[in-house]
Amino acid sequence: MSDVFLNVVPIFVLILLGWLIVRMNYLNATVGDALGDFVFRVAVPVLLFRTIAEADFKDGSPWPLWVAYFSGVALTWTLAHLAATLFFKKDARIGVLAGVSSAFANTVFIGLPLVSRSVGEEGVVALSILLSVHLPVMMIAGTILMERAERKTSGKPGQSPLRLLKGILRNLVRNPLVIGLVLGALVHLAGMPLSGPVKIVIDQLAGVAAPAALVSIGMAVDKYGLAGNTGLASITSALKLIVLPATVYGACQLFGLNSNWTAALVLTSSVPTGVNAWLIANHFNVGHGLASSTITITTALGVISVSAWAYMLL
Repeated sequence: MSDVFLNVVPIFVLILLGWLIVRMNYLNATVGDALGDFVFRVAVPVLLFRTIAEADFKDGSPWPLWVAYFSGVALTWTLAHLAATLFFKKDARIGVLAGVSSAFANTVFIGLPLVSRSVGEEGVVALSILLSVHLPVMMIAGTILMERAERKTSGKPGQSPLRLLKGILRNLVRNPLVIGLVLGALVHLAGMPLSGPVKIVIDQLAGVAAPAALVSIGMAVDKYGLAGNTGLASITSALKLIVLPATVYGACQLFGLNSNWTAALVLTSSVPTGVNAWLIANHFNVGHGLASSTITITTALGVISVSAWAYMLL
């Protein structure tokens, strides 16, 4: 239990610190936005680049890892959609957003620091393999399903699937995380070792990623808050913190993933909902309250769920 305390609690203390910095007006929330931008555009891409460039892929095919994680995502997303549309009688758009809110983990800002501290380098390798497809899969699924839901709800003609996919792919190609992963893969395939001053600079930037990410997410939490739909948000939060990691754990056992990869995937799936849920809500101008409430609830309760899963796994 002491290991869990040392590995998990500091993660959420840094988030709390970020929240207090803004709440007590020590720094303006715009500083948190700038810090988050630095983390997303510079520090985390460099961390992913280094991880992939120096990784030892001794565990072979990534397919069991991907299938195990996204099996849990698919089941959790479906349950959240059904809860929103059948039990709470919401329209299809809120159903999609409920699915996104319950299944889109904050893999970058919380997952990476958590796995790095709790599992170590092999866990970061597993998470990097997941991240290579996580954002594209989740954003494509969320955008296409929301587009279909909008057509169903409003009756208006939507974008053609080809045009929609082109827009998503264009955004992904420009995404700093994708660029970091691709460049890391190219260096790895070329067998180019990182050394000298370049290695030192990369290590220093990568070392900043985890604490800066956690403080920045804490500084951003205050702008979300509990903004309505708390009944449905409670369901999506329970699905996110309990059902998603439980189903991912079951799938990892089914596909025979080793203990470190299993721990990395389950711990990542147990972290709070990522800000992407709010970004999708904002883009389609629907369900802001549900997304923000789920982010706030899961962040507040995340220390409990993550600690419980870490205690069982490590």
